[in-house]
Amino acid sequence: MQPPSDDRPSLDTGRAGHFVAASREWLEEFEAAARRPLRVRFRYAFIRTYKPVLDDAPYRSFETTEEYRRWCNEALPAWLGYASV
Repeated sequence: MQPPSDDRPSLDTGRAGHFVAASREWLEEFEAAARRPLRVRFRYAFIRTYKPVLDDAPYRSFETTEEYRRWCNEALPAWLGYASV
């Protein structure tokens, strides 16, 4: 395959090597994680992220799904993804 005439590299240049290196690195990380004790793996498997409003009360209950959806639209930040589409 000849390179394009405008001296840009073709889409195939170096991609296979990059994927092989990335796959090797991923496999090494996976194997290292697999050697860790289960307790350690569980400790690092979940990332605790504070979610505004949702984490501010131990629980909430709603009479209807409509009431729940209204509350989500009014009370929660849009970036949490609970807003109606």
